Amino acid sequence: MAKTIELLFENNEGKTVRYSLDNPVDPFDAEAVNAAMDEILTQNAFTSSGGDLVKKKEARIVERNVTDIPLS
Repeated sequence: MAKTIELLFENNEGKTVRYSLDNPVDPFDAEAVNAAMDEILTQNAFTSSGGDLVKKKEARIVERNVTDIPLS
């Protein structure tokens, strides 16, 4: 099962900006994620086509199952 962590922010235009990272630490630490997102905003570490990131919206772990289909 593939896992990613998604960090969602709002930019200057009010649009949602999503950053996905593969293989998050398990179990996740909500306080560490919150602190990391605060630091991203404080340092203005990322920007988007809609301008700077201005606030946190959501953080979530996404899991997906992948099953290969044999082809002949």
